[in-house]
Amino acid sequence: MPTPSLMFLESKEASVAVARLLAGNESDVSRWSTNLRKRPPTVLVTAARGSSDHAATFAKYMIETLTSTPTLSASPSVSSVYATDLRLQGAVFLAISQSGRSPDLLAQAEAARRGGAQVVALVNDEQSPLARLADLLLPLHGGPERSVAATKSFICALASVLQICAHWTESSSLRSALERLPEQLAQAFELDWSALSTALVGASNLFVLGRGPGLAVAQEAALKLKETSALHGEAYSAAEVRHGPMTLVGPGFPVLVFAQNDPSRSGTLEVAREFSARGAQVLCADPDGPGALPVIESAHPACAPLLQICSFYRAANALALARGRDPDQPPHLNKVTETV
Repeated sequence: MPTPSLMFLESKEASVAVARLLAGNESDVSRWSTNLRKRPPTVLVTAARGSSDHAATFAKYMIETLTSTPTLSASPSVSSVYATDLRLQGAVFLAISQSGRSPDLLAQAEAARRGGAQVVALVNDEQSPLARLADLLLPLHGGPERSVAATKSFICALASVLQICAHWTESSSLRSALERLPEQLAQAFELDWSALSTALVGASNLFVLGRGPGLAVAQEAALKLKETSALHGEAYSAAEVRHGPMTLVGPGFPVLVFAQNDPSRSGTLEVAREFSARGAQVLCADPDGPGALPVIESAHPACAPLLQICSFYRAANALALARGRDPDQPPHLNKVTETV
């Protein structure tokens, strides 16, 4: 039997890493959440690159829908290239990073502090420059991640967002869901998504769709397919895909759909069924969608994207190997990307 890839092993570790995160950050998140309720931020600004920026998309949907706090994505180059400090009095600046070392993200965090924001870092490397400059550090507790394709650190970032929201809103249902999350992640990793690798082994393009918090994992899945399989995946909102891109979808065109059991589900499945009726090769992470992939049906809607991306990572690893590629060492890419 061949030695498992690092991507396989690290994505499998997500359940243990998330359990470590939830226990390790409990007291700090609880104290900070008390302050958030007493003095709600005027706005929350996220900053991230790559997979971490997809986690920021997830944060936007969760924080806005659960707390009504406007959550905006900042452009790092505003600070790092154009040397502009934004006025951020009363804001929370949430920086998300696996390495915590990218110069543009560090410049933006420093500028945010000068602008009056509280800087909070979700970062995997606790000794990184970003971790040191943050007003509040919430480690991702992912442990060493050696594969270029980030997996468990992404899932930990999403889990950290959920932990923040659960405490901020004092949601007993979400806190209960988080208690079950590590076990469900272990179950999700074992689900059979081999239909994905079978369907995409000869593909050259596909759409990846999601809506609400599911858009974040659609973005992440599309990136991972590019990174590990050299497969051109484009992520769209299940609503936005109707504005032009859907013209490309016809017989045999692959479409991967992520759905969760919240108010976005019916619209997302409607698009999946429409594409399937056109002859598209649809794979849907929903028991009632065309080309249904197995999911943890008892999952809390907010946790469903984490479980689905965990299942996807195993399938993406298998797909890369089937296409003759090394998922741990994609050409031209480095583990730490330092942009300015």
